[in-house]
This record gives sequence, C-alpha cells and structure tokens, in this order.
Amino acid sequence: MAQKLDDGKDLLDAVIVGAGLAGLKAAREFKAAGKSFRLVEARDRVGGRSKPGEVAGHIVDFGGQWVGPQQKLLLAEASELGVETYAQYTKGKNVLDMDGSIKTYKGAMPKLSLLSLLELGRLEKRWARECAMLPEGMPWLATKAADWDASTVESWILKHVRSKHARDFARIITRAVFCAEASQLSYLYFLEYLKQGQGLECLTGVKGGAQQDKFVGGAWQIPERMAKALGEHVMLEAPVHYIVQSTDSVTVVTEKGTLAARRVIMAVPPALASRITYNQPLPVRRDGLMQRMPMGSVIKIHVAYERPFWREAGFSGMATSTSRAFNVVFDQTPPGSEGDIGMLVGFIDGIYAVALSALSEDQRRAFVIADLVHYFGPEASNLVAYAENDWTADEWSRGCYVGTMAPGTMTTYGEALREPCGRIHWAGTETATEWMGYLDGALQSGIRAAGEVIDKDS
Repeated sequence: MAQKLDDGKDLLDAVIVGAGLAGLKAAREFKAAGKSFRLVEARDRVGGRSKPGEVAGHIVDFGGQWVGPQQKLLLAEASELGVETYAQYTKGKNVLDMDGSIKTYKGAMPKLSLLSLLELGRLEKRWARECAMLPEGMPWLATKAADWDASTVESWILKHVRSKHARDFARIITRAVFCAEASQLSYLYFLEYLKQGQGLECLTGVKGGAQQDKFVGGAWQIPERMAKALGEHVMLEAPVHYIVQSTDSVTVVTEKGTLAARRVIMAVPPALASRITYNQPLPVRRDGLMQRMPMGSVIKIHVAYERPFWREAGFSGMATSTSRAFNVVFDQTPPGSEGDIGMLVGFIDGIYAVALSALSEDQRRAFVIADLVHYFGPEASNLVAYAENDWTADEWSRGCYVGTMAPGTMTTYGEALREPCGRIHWAGTETATEWMGYLDGALQSGIRAAGEVIDKDS
C-alpha cells in the first residue's frame, strides 16, 4: 500500500524532472520495477535535446541524430522500439576549408603537410595515453588532474602543438564536438570527454565512429515511443519552480500542481537545475557546479534542394571549416528519396553561434548559403527550403550539445556530478561515465539514477 501524506495524498516513489532520454529511461526503469512515479516536463513535448522538425515536407532531427556502433544502449533502445538505422552517406570527396583555401580529400584525414600529419598522429597518441591515465568516472583523481584542469585546451595547444594546420585542426575538433571554443574548456574536461567517447578517432569519425549511422525517420522517434509506453505518467507543460526537501519526502512544485515523493531525479542539465529554487541550500560543491557548467552554443540548420547536386559533382556533402560560420556540414538526404530531394545538414557553433544568434533568420540564412557556395559551388544557392533550430535561444535547453567545464571546475566541483543531495538524485547526459554529451550517455545516466533510488528504498 502506498504511503500517505498528512493530507491523505499518496506519496509517490519518485518524481522525475525532465523528459529527455535520461528522464524517460529512468521512468521506464521505475515502471519495470513496479514503482509509482511521475515524469514532469517543462516543454509541450518529450525528448529534450532530441527534437523533430520539418524541412520540405520531410521530418528531420532538429536535435541529436547520429549513433555509432559502440553506443550499445541507444542501439538497443531503438531496436526494442522498432526504430531502424541507416548509414551516413560518405561517398565522394570531403571538403576542408583552411582559412579560405579549399582542400578536398577522401577518407578520414585531410591533405595537410607531412609535418602537420605527423604531428596530428602524435597528438592523437598522446591524448589516448593521457585519457588512459584518468580513473574511471573520477577524472579529478588523476595524478596530473590539477595541472590539466588549470589549463584551457587552447593554452595546451599553444604549448604542445607546433604546426599551424595541426593547431587549427585541434581547434576545429574542439568547436565541432563541444560547440565551444578551445579557449573556454578545461583540458582535463576535454580528456575526460575523449575517454568517454573511446578516443578521438571514434568520437569524431563516421565509418566506425560516432557519426556512422542515423535513424530511419529520425532519432526523435525514440523518446516519442518511450513516452507513449509511459502514458499518463508523463506530465507536459509543467515547469518545476520549487523543490521542498524534508526528512522523509520531497515536494515538487510545478505550474500544473504539486507532487510529493520519496525521492526526486533531476534529469536536466546543471545550468537549468540551477534555475530551480530549493528550500534547503544545496551542498557547496553541487551549487558551485551548477553555476559553472554553461551549455555549448549551436544552431542546427537543414537546407533542401531539388536533388543532391553535390553527389553528381563527386562530393560526399561533408565539409569543415576553420573560419566560416557554417563550419560543419553533412549529407542529410533521406534514404530512397535521392530523385526527389537533396538535403544538407550542418551547424553554426561556438563563437559563431553566439554572434549569429543575435541576427535575424534571413541574415543567418545568407551566411549559410554563402558558405555552402564556397564549399560546393554556385548551385548551392538554388535551395528549395531552409529550416533552423537555434538551441541557444531554447528556453528549456539554453544551448547544446552538453554542459561544459572551464578550468578549475572539474577538480573543485566534479565530485558533485552524480552525488545525491539528500533525497535529490542527478541524471542527464552530463552525469554519464560513457558517452557524456550523447543520447547514449543520457540513457546510461537514467539507468544509474533509477537504480540508486530503487536500491535506497528497496
């Protein structure tokens, strides 16, 4: 029999805040364990940083979309829910723009000078060695943690990387992966992210890497189908404003009413968790962490054409730039529709997203078209549809892909990432120990947090 409050209301086993993949997975774990719960979400939809959009009559992912063969949790969840995968298109030449100069190449590595290529090879090996020195799930305990956390990625690059092209390539990687600049990130945090993504080649790669496959119909279907199975347990348009923690329960005050439970799982990014009022001050480390993990800055953009003209010209649709605003691009043509439409997807990220977010959509569109013409020629100006999602302007995300850490954050506050605060437990991809920042990491965190709660009250 459910425990009752003084006013006669049932006390839930748990309230989960945030219906992204972390919160949804925690909810599914509770349901499987026969626990009572509610999942509350501020938006009018589930999915969090996984979101559907429409371009030229096609449903696409405005949020996370790729999956690699190493991301077993996400692949298993998709398989169980009947969402299939297909390979990212890679045939043809890739484009690399280095300070306005176009280079084309096939395979994983661009055509750089021999010195730059040798240095990049050494760099990857060094990062692999240093990642191996990080204790599992506790990088702040590494022997060199204090030194690494005192440095930005940029200062580390300037000290250890000699050739200009190798330096630029390291900066491109940082911006593309974190949607932040090398000057903004702790080197220790950078290494931990690489470790969780199984190394640079896996993290940034297509074939065999994290961008190998996409989901037929879109990754957004996964949270949609997860939520459908939860039914009335999910409460939308219910932002949480206040959490009251007492000795034996937690009360969650939302815009749609008040819920009481034995425990709460906060499955939202630290930056958003910091905007909620808590009746009891959170521990110093937790409070400090939430103040110091801003989200990355990114605007995701889809551009549609009558056909994939770049394929006809021998291009894969993949482009990267050191100096253009629309600096990472992939082929996004839906499988089987090549004769009806061609589509590219890409990102304005880091400092470019911060600057261009202040402009109008028409102004951003002009930047995007100019950059695509630069990469693929004048035919790139003949688009039939354009759609964007500015994650920096999203009220309930405040950015993407992940909360980041500046120097000093991980060694001072990192222990609070997963540490419960009384009856408040923490989930979200930022708390993962594998694939932090990815949908797979979000699922892992939901499983862990649900397990903590179930074990506490079993």
